[in-house]
Amino acid sequence: MTRRTERLSQFIQNEISDLLCKHINDPRLNGLISVTRVSVTSDMRNAKVFISAVGDNIDKDEILKGFASASGFFRRELAHHLNTRITPELEFYFDDSIERGINLINLIDRVAAADSQAEKDVRKRYSKRK
Repeated sequence: MTRRTERLSQFIQNEISDLLCKHINDPRLNGLISVTRVSVTSDMRNAKVFISAVGDNIDKDEILKGFASASGFFRRELAHHLNTRITPELEFYFDDSIERGINLINLIDRVAAADSQAEKDVRKRYSKRK
């Protein structure tokens, strides 16, 4: 990624996050939704926007449909703030890295608990031998 595409990706991420907080009234996009990453192609015609949502009753399909319906608004607002000839087409994807991280932490906790229990069992057996 060139420096220019990196700056553009960061700008789009910040701008969509700001628009999401202040100007979107779609009920599908309410709640704790964040833009985790934006990846702009080298020709700057397309941008993949990765989003994440936190909560109990998350319907990923509905959130993605909400973003798809708001993509024209996002693109129009980006066009007003960008100094480029072309405003990238936006594609939205759900980023599940937070969920994978939580699952990984849970696995580590389970292994640590099992290891701790095994260590206690070994100590009990060793103390009985004396």
